[in-house]
Amino acid sequence: MELFGTAGIRGDVVSKVTPDLALRVGQATGQDGETFVLGYDGRVTSPALADAMAAGLQSAGARVVRVGRVPTPALAYASQGRHGVMITASHNPPTDNGIKVFADGTEYGDDDETRIEGRIEDGSTPTAWRDWGDTESVDYLDEYRGAVADYAESLGGDPSGLTVAVDCGNGMASVATPQVLRELGADVLATEANVDGTFPGRESKPTPETLADFREFVAESDADFGFGHDGDADRIVVVDADGDVIHEDTILAMLAEHYTRAADVSDPVVVTTPNASGRIDERVEAAGGRVERIHLGSLHVGIAGVRANATDETEVVFAAEPWKHIHTAFGGWIDGVASAAVLTRLFAEESVADRRAVISERPYEKVSVECPDDAKAETMARLESSLPETFPEADVSTEYGVRLSFDDGSWTLVRPSGTEPYVRVYAESDDIDALVSETTQAVRDAVDAVSAVDA
Repeated sequence: MELFGTAGIRGDVVSKVTPDLALRVGQATGQDGETFVLGYDGRVTSPALADAMAAGLQSAGARVVRVGRVPTPALAYASQGRHGVMITASHNPPTDNGIKVFADGTEYGDDDETRIEGRIEDGSTPTAWRDWGDTESVDYLDEYRGAVADYAESLGGDPSGLTVAVDCGNGMASVATPQVLRELGADVLATEANVDGTFPGRESKPTPETLADFREFVAESDADFGFGHDGDADRIVVVDADGDVIHEDTILAMLAEHYTRAADVSDPVVVTTPNASGRIDERVEAAGGRVERIHLGSLHVGIAGVRANATDETEVVFAAEPWKHIHTAFGGWIDGVASAAVLTRLFAEESVADRRAVISERPYEKVSVECPDDAKAETMARLESSLPETFPEADVSTEYGVRLSFDDGSWTLVRPSGTEPYVRVYAESDDIDALVSETTQAVRDAVDAVSAVDA
């Protein structure tokens, strides 16, 4: 059984994430703790799936605190000191839904998810009738919004002179980001700021393409910058005053440098992923810190790994992958609302343009090469030898795919997709076309060689 992906369970509500599955996951997960907070996003199917999840948790003996319709980071905030379950498919289409499980503000890791899947396979059943858990409803949204604002107020400058545009995408950011930014003192122009699980304004995933109308709105308004969110408000896209999307790794580098410079330890660490730009390393190293990488979807694992080997002078000051940020001093979860608040305060202290000016923005590209799922392992095995032969001058790492690093700061990463029949190629270089061309050709050659053997 492989229910869990890189970010919980997700899938179509008819064929995969059904009320029956939610019930069974609840019965299996409810054995892990005495109390679970339970929330859900604005999707049409979320309330019913939350009811099924509550029944499963309670029948396993857990007490359920229902926090209603909230952003995922608000549910994670409420799960501190206990367990939590969020019904959401994040940026997936409205036909999908999903389940994310938390413990003390952190998403379940691989071992936890394997344990849940094992219980489901074995057939979890309700506990004795006298031991079923009770339930209550509690509103945590105001507390969460206040906590985000309080945290952000300790950083950057006063944004009372700024105008900030926010595209909530008809998702859960509608009840959080505009309210927090206004509490901080910014003038907010909010669009698609009503919760609608059919996502009528645009697709739930914020991209340069899906944000086209919003980008035009920002450029034509008097906004200093803008933010776009996904369906559950855990990710964020940043748009400048001209309506251009600022590269996700540039934003990551800005935040990483800020947190590194602000640290009061001698060994500040930023955790990120293998596909993240070298511009992050440059800014963190300039600020006196270091970068550690972990595979996609496992920032919490990377944080735990650094902390397990830490000295008294080591601190994980920030963790992020593209568009998904963990503000470790605030909590252990990905939080797009907190990112909007922190960035607003930082841009009030120093403009977007000035913060961007010190960052080396080499051309960056991602390419997907078709590869059947059953050919991925052999393809990657071939690439571990063929790519170093193609680029003999590069330093090679095979910890998370095959990553080649060059003396001029260029790099390329090849890794199999965990969800689609592709091998992904990521590259960053002043000569991006040549690097991508040679790398993708090596990948295609490896895929063809595997296919020829299997034929």
